[in-house]
Order: sequence, then structure tokens, then C-alpha cells
Amino acid sequence: MRFEIRHETEYQYSHAVFLEPHLLRIRPRSDASQRLIEFDLEISPEPTGCAHLVDLDGNATMRPWFSGHHDHLRFVSHSIVETLRDQPFAYLLDAEADSLPVQYEQIQLQLAPYLRHDAGPAVTDLAAQILSASESKPATFARLLNQRIHDLCPTETRLEGDPLTPAQTLGRGRGACRDVSVLFMEVCRVAGLAARFTSGYVAGSADQERFLHAWAEVYLPGAGWRGYDPSLGLVVADRHVALASGPGSMDARPFVGRFRGSNVEAQMSVQLQISTDVSA
Repeated sequence: MRFEIRHETEYQYSHAVFLEPHLLRIRPRSDASQRLIEFDLEISPEPTGCAHLVDLDGNATMRPWFSGHHDHLRFVSHSIVETLRDQPFAYLLDAEADSLPVQYEQIQLQLAPYLRHDAGPAVTDLAAQILSASESKPATFARLLNQRIHDLCPTETRLEGDPLTPAQTLGRGRGACRDVSVLFMEVCRVAGLAARFTSGYVAGSADQERFLHAWAEVYLPGAGWRGYDPSLGLVVADRHVALASGPGSMDARPFVGRFRGSNVEAQMSVQLQISTDVSA
């Protein structure tokens, strides 16, 4: 499937401010699941300079810096991406992925940030339920957990703010896509399945209002990182475009930055347009 994506984010400030260097993770990644065909980015005001780097999770990251004082900051990205993974279960697991907790052996140290958790009783209990239902099979566990969270916590739209804690999401019985993704990750980690947070885009109907999306990925030896979207109850295939991934939501945020100024009010607006071509 081919995606064409226009993503505009603008910050308006009540007074001119000094913009600190920003960190941008808005360039779609190229990997085994998707291919970036075209990408361009407009930044206003024009930055004094911009560094391009690759972070610890392999995300293509940009770091622009600015001079002077400005009353706005606008990013407009245009991407064309071809998604490649039409069969999400086309893999052969290694022997160490036969049972939970997964025996990651030689990559245990590398995966430590994706296994760290601080789960409370409600999350631990949910993990125990899914472990029993899945007979501790990692891929089955992820699939059943994905559907269970989708059933337990209907999706709501919350445009701003950090994700809720897993306990808060379970207690409320609903959550934004980032909330249920963090819940999914925490339950996986309790069970001994490495998980990370992913931000990106998802296909939808032409008349649907679009927002940045989030889901989770788990590391299955023999299959690598595989996505699960509890907000939609789907295993991620060719209808998702990933921007960035990391151990936590902050590690995959598309825009990170600060400004300097006194008594300043800031307003953010986002316009996202996504078109898809299934024949591509």
C-alpha cells in the first residue's frame, strides 16, 4: 500500500520567544516493513542550522536550531511511503521464543530498557490472565492481550498530554491510543516479553479526521519487532506507517523542544492529511 502524508504542526506564541534547539522524529523510517520513497520538510522560521542523526533505536532524527526571536514555529512534512508487510504472521520463531518469559540470552542487555517495568497489582493480574489463556506462548500472548485491551478500554481522543499510567487506563476503562499502547507494553514486560512504543500514522476512511497515531511493538526472536495496535485491536501490517520507536512514549515523540520567554501563551494546531493507494 502506498501512503501520501502531509503533516503540519504549528505553534503560535502570544509574544516573540527564543526557540531552543528542537528534536524532530517526523521522517518515516525505512526498514523491512516500509520503504520511504520521498520526504521533504519545511520549517518556519528558517533554522540557523540542522543536524541529521540516527538515535539508539535507529530513528532518523533531525535537530534544528534557531537565532533571533519569533512568534511562531511551523513544521510541514510531506512523505510518500510504501508499506511492505501484508502478511503480519509470515515468520518462523526461534526456539527461545517458544515460551514466556522469552529467553533472550545474548541480547538480554540490549533489550533491558524494553523489559523494565513498574507494574501494580491490576497490571500484574491482567498479565497472569493472558499468560494462562495463551499457555505462555509469546505470539499468542501478544495477540490475546491486544484484543483484551481493545475490549476493556474503548478508544477516546485526547490530543495533548503524556500517556496515562497503565493503572489509570485500566481504572478508567478507556484511553487514547498512546494510553492503551503503554498499558500493552507494561503487561508484556511483566510477562517477560520486550516491548516498545511506536508513533506514526494509520490508514482510515477519506472523510475521517486524522490524528497522529501510536501503537506498541514486541520483540520476538526469529521475527524481530512486530507491531500490535490495541486501540484498533489489530496486528500491525501494511495499514500503519511508523515514524519512530523507543522504550517509552517520550522516546518516540515527533516534536521535542522548548522556548524562552516571559508570560507567554502558546497554542498548537495540527493538520494531517493521509491518502492511500491499495494498488501500489
